Amino acid sequence: MHHYRDLIDIFNQCFEKSENTRLIKGESEPIYLPANERVDYHQVVFANGFFASGLHEIAHWCIAGKQRRLLEDYGYWYCPDGRDEQQQLAFEQVEIKPQAIEWAFSLAANFPFQVSTDNLNGVQPDRAAFQQKVRLQLEYYQQHGFPPRALVMIEALCSFYQVSLQSIIVSHCHSNRLSA
Repeated sequence: MHHYRDLIDIFNQCFEKSENTRLIKGESEPIYLPANERVDYHQVVFANGFFASGLHEIAHWCIAGKQRRLLEDYGYWYCPDGRDEQQQLAFEQVEIKPQAIEWAFSLAANFPFQVSTDNLNGVQPDRAAFQQKVRLQLEYYQQHGFPPRALVMIEALCSFYQVSLQSIIVSHCHSNRLSA
């Protein structure tokens, strides 16, 4: 059973002190909010308590650089649902890495994963082609290493859900680190 409260606990245990960041259950729209004069910690807000939304928003946070994490929603451009073909291709291009990390999180939590093309009212995306790009990025990360915060989260999820880390990480370097 996957409950969003477990995901919040896992994330906050990993990053609340070290990164001054908390995972927060939000309403219908996810958002990243940097610390400000009213809230003295950063917030990764996911939608409606959905476990998959939490994994997805954590993945975005894991690849956002330090300067990006000082900006609301990391300062990223976002074109809402209803995108045309060009906009959809641009959207998918920036979603490959976060969704590859989300896929690894899902494996680590033994939770089903589906790519999200997030365009119900726009051009029909080529879901299979996008999934292939995400899968190739996942394989790259597995062989060459995940971003550091993503690896911390993968390790924590594997521990909590009793999934073998070796089944997620196949990199020679990481295998050496685990056996040291």
